[in-house]
Amino acid sequence: MGPKFATLPLVFLIFVCFCVDFRIVSGTEPTVPWYENLPAVAMDYKVHIDPGKEDCYFQYVNPGATFYVSFQVVRGGDGMAGFAVRNPNGEIVHPYQWKANSEYQDQSATGGYYSVCIDNQFSKFAGKLVNIYITVVRYDLWEQYTKDVEELNMNMENFTTTIMNAERNINLMLQFQHHTRGREAWDMNLLSANNTYVVRWSLIQIIVIAGTMIIQVYFVRKLFDLGGRKGGYSKTGI
Repeated sequence: MGPKFATLPLVFLIFVCFCVDFRIVSGTEPTVPWYENLPAVAMDYKVHIDPGKEDCYFQYVNPGATFYVSFQVVRGGDGMAGFAVRNPNGEIVHPYQWKANSEYQDQSATGGYYSVCIDNQFSKFAGKLVNIYITVVRYDLWEQYTKDVEELNMNMENFTTTIMNAERNINLMLQFQHHTRGREAWDMNLLSANNTYVVRWSLIQIIVIAGTMIIQVYFVRKLFDLGGRKGGYSKTGI
């Protein structure tokens, strides 16, 4: 009984030390989102903006990184919306413009959270479906990689330059793909709207033509019935 209960204080002491160490470590570690330290981040969103509303979205950009954002109205109303970008200091670097699509790029961005706002306040009844594409590319990480390679006495300058050019080309291709997908979605919605319009008016015209034919047949038969009755009355009078 003695040795069995003698281990309890030791176990309790170890548990208390573990809890204190966990609280110290968890309290000193910074809470940084996992994507903020990546060399490149690309995001593609489709958001619905209610009529008369404005929605803002925030994206963290590392100091010196290349920040790019574009938007395109896929469907809804007149197919246009307001688009604005504010830097971390709250300054409007891309003023509001009522357009179908727009883009903004900052090649030496100020560190912090950029805000991207979509404004639909001029449309009081129609909501908008908007496609937003955001990229954050840190080319300084490639330079840091080059310095690390030079410290290892490895001449990889051409290889590193090729990688950086490939990264830029990939980023341009992703932007082009985003515009292509947005244009494809816009065309598909336009075709669907035109198809619905044509089918609706075709049905209405068919109904109108059929109704007109029925009315014409009815009145023609009525005319013959009236003519027959008048003829019968005249014979009787003779």
